[in-house]
Amino acid sequence: MQIVYERCCGLDVHKKVVVACAITPEGKEIQSFGTMTDDLLALVEWIKSKGCTHVAMESTGVYWKPIYNLLELARIETLVVNAQHIKAVPGRKTDVKDAEWIADLLRHGLLKGSYIPKREQRELRELVRYRRSLINERSREVNRLQKVLEGANIKLASVASDVLGVSGRSMLEALVHGHNDPKLLAELAKGRLKNKRQDLERALRGLVGPHQRMIIAAQLEHIDFLNQQIAQLDEEIEKRMRPFEEDLELLDTIPGVGRRAAEEILAEIGTDMDRFPSVAHLASWAGMSPGNNESAGKRKSGRTRKGNNALRSTLVDAAHAAARTKDTYLSAQHQRIAARRGANRAAVAVGHSILVITYHVLKKRQPYIELGANYLDERRKQTTVNRAVKKLEDLGFKVHLEPSVA
Repeated sequence: MQIVYERCCGLDVHKKVVVACAITPEGKEIQSFGTMTDDLLALVEWIKSKGCTHVAMESTGVYWKPIYNLLELARIETLVVNAQHIKAVPGRKTDVKDAEWIADLLRHGLLKGSYIPKREQRELRELVRYRRSLINERSREVNRLQKVLEGANIKLASVASDVLGVSGRSMLEALVHGHNDPKLLAELAKGRLKNKRQDLERALRGLVGPHQRMIIAAQLEHIDFLNQQIAQLDEEIEKRMRPFEEDLELLDTIPGVGRRAAEEILAEIGTDMDRFPSVAHLASWAGMSPGNNESAGKRKSGRTRKGNNALRSTLVDAAHAAARTKDTYLSAQHQRIAARRGANRAAVAVGHSILVITYHVLKKRQPYIELGANYLDERRKQTTVNRAVKKLEDLGFKVHLEPSVA
C-alpha cells in the first residue's frame, strides 16, 4: 500500500497516560507519557525529535484537547479522528497495539480528521455552550421553585403567566418574609395582573411552612446568581461576536432564529462554509440528516445519526419558534409534517431546513427570502387540485372547476 506520510505518529489517549507510536524510515518506536502539562510538553518534543509531520489520535472524551492545544502551538498537523472510523480488527487489544494501528492508518493516508475550529472559535464555543448550560439550569431551578409552591398550596402559576415576573417576584419575596394574608399579597400585583386580584387572592391562600420559606429564599437567590452569570457571559460573547455582526444580522432574517440562536449557530459552525463540501455534509456533521439503514432491499429505521448535540439542540429550539410564526414556509412545513409524523419529528425536519438555509445565507451573503406558507401548494398546484377533486368525487359529488377572476 502506498505510503502517504513518511514520518507520522499515532496516539492512544487516556486519562492518565498517552501511548505514542512514531513510524519513520528508521523504524517504529513506542513511548508512554503522562497527561500533565510537563509530560505533554515532553511528548511534543519527542514527536518533533522524530521529525513527524502528522499526528493522529482518537476523539476520546475531552482528553484529546490538552494534547491538541500543545500540538497546535508547535504547528504540527494533527488529526482528531472519530473512534468508529479507526476500530482495529477484533482480537488482542492493548494500548500499544492501538497506537501502532492509528499510526499505520495515518501513514497510508486512511484517516480523515474531524472538523476542529480555530482556537478563537473554540473559546467562543465554550462560552456559548456554558451560557446555554446555565440557562438550562435556571429553567430547572424555576421548575423546582414551582414544585415547592405547589407543595405549599400556592397556585400562583395558574393565574400569572410568569411566576418570576415583577408581580410574581414581589409576592414570592413577601411570602419569604412571612406575609400570609392573600389580600395583601394580591395588592402587590402590577400592570394587567391587577385585573385578576380576586383570582390572585384565591391562588395565594396556602400553607407555607418555615422550611418552604427557606427553600424558596434559596431558590430565588440561586436564580438571581444564575441571571448575573448569564448577563456576564452575554457581555463577553457580544464582544467576541462584534466582528461577525453582519453574519448575525443575516441569520436573524430566518424565522425562529433570534440573536441568541444565531450566536450559538455561528459558534458551532463558524462563518466559512467552504470547509463543508456541500450542505449535505454540514447536515450530516450536525446530526440533522436522516440515517441510512438498508438491508436486503428493506429500509429500516432512518433515525438521525449522532452529531453536534449543542447545534442540534439550538436548531430544534429554533424550529419550535419558527412553528409559531404566521404565514411562513417553515411554519407550514412544521404543520404539514406534524400532522403525519408528530411534533418532535417535525421539529427535527424544520431544524434541518433552518440549517440548510443558514448554509446558503452565509455562503451567498444574502438575507433569507420568505417563500410563504403556500409555496409548496403553488409548486404542486395541479396535483393538489386533482387530489381534492378525486376526494370530492369519491364522496359522491360532481365537481366543475372554474378559475376565479382576479
